Amino acid sequence: MYVKREIEDRLIKYLKTPEIIAVVGPRQCGKTTLLKEIFKRLNKAVYIDFEDRDILDLFNSDIKTFYSLHVKGNDYLFIDEFQYAGEGGQKLKYLYDTYRIKIVISGSSVLDLTHQAVKYPVGRIFIFHLSPFSFREFLSYRNPSLYENVYVESKKKVDLFLQGKRKTPPVLSEPLIKEMRRYYGEYAVFGGYPRVVLTSDTEEKVTVLKNIYNTYLLREIRDILQLSTEKELQKLVKAISIQVGSMVVYNELGQIASLDYSKLMKHLNILEKTFVIKMVPPFCRNKRTEIAKSPKIYFRDNGFRNVVIGNFQPLNERTDRGMLNENFTAGQLLKSGYEIKYWRTRSHAEIDFVLEEAGANTAIEVKSFLSRNKAGRALFSFREKYHVKKTIILSENFSFFDKEREILFLPLFLV
Repeated sequence: MYVKREIEDRLIKYLKTPEIIAVVGPRQCGKTTLLKEIFKRLNKAVYIDFEDRDILDLFNSDIKTFYSLHVKGNDYLFIDEFQYAGEGGQKLKYLYDTYRIKIVISGSSVLDLTHQAVKYPVGRIFIFHLSPFSFREFLSYRNPSLYENVYVESKKKVDLFLQGKRKTPPVLSEPLIKEMRRYYGEYAVFGGYPRVVLTSDTEEKVTVLKNIYNTYLLREIRDILQLSTEKELQKLVKAISIQVGSMVVYNELGQIASLDYSKLMKHLNILEKTFVIKMVPPFCRNKRTEIAKSPKIYFRDNGFRNVVIGNFQPLNERTDRGMLNENFTAGQLLKSGYEIKYWRTRSHAEIDFVLEEAGANTAIEVKSFLSRNKAGRALFSFREKYHVKKTIILSENFSFFDKEREILFLPLFLV
């Protein structure tokens, strides 16, 4: 079953432009499915998979014959698994400049990492990042009625409020929040990889996640780093998973993973470039009183994080529930295209997430449960120092707008 992806409409829009389109993302995030869905709606289009080594060899060795045999007469050329082409960017440039055909390629994150595919057609290529399902995409599959009749409208009102185009946000009823939480609990534990979402069997979900984790380490990262063993990499990823949302102490992390500083930074850079983790920098305007350098690290998908530590207990049984909620929030903000930061003073006042937009900041705190409109002093301290457009406190269960203090209490699955 195909689940419509949020970037689909943008991709279709750019089919009308001359530039090459590249869709990149982690393995098994749905790139092939998305491209095939768009491809089948087009006339005069050809779809090629570079896992077919005969076609790949022809592309690499004789681009003119490749065009004559496989492309000529079509207006659109789709190439999946383009990362196998190595120096294929030069061939792409030739096809683009010579035949003016619309080209759409996809590949694992190696495509973006090495720039092999894009260093020749500079200025002629648009890169789109595809992630595992967001919670919105997940809910649209798991409960289409709840998604279409309630969630879409509520999310739209929240977005308009955050953009300053609506005076008051929606306030969800307790029964509705309770219904949403059933689905959120599943997503917070197993994440949004399509193959995981599309099965209802818990054992199968775990098996799929283990396969993604092992394939990712053994087939991609190990090859990129040219490692003889993945032992240090495994130790590093596990250490990060246990410390989700904590400030990075490089010396400590390096000791745990048995990596010196140079190798540690290289490993972290690869993990980030391949869309598995995100290193979130601090928001700092005063180096004397605020943390200026140490990032925090989040996983882009909760399911990937949980398979690393081997814990798939239900959300309401988790001792790391707060970590999962915070990691979920980071992932959803990233999927929505936000650049996120955090704020922390040397006296330990802290804001989980800060969004900077045209000089006006949005401050976001993440809690697990709230029974009333309670806000910590750090929020008010941050608002005193900086221009804050919106103040939001997220939780699993509380929906309220405090007009007097201008604080929005929002169920975190609406972020």
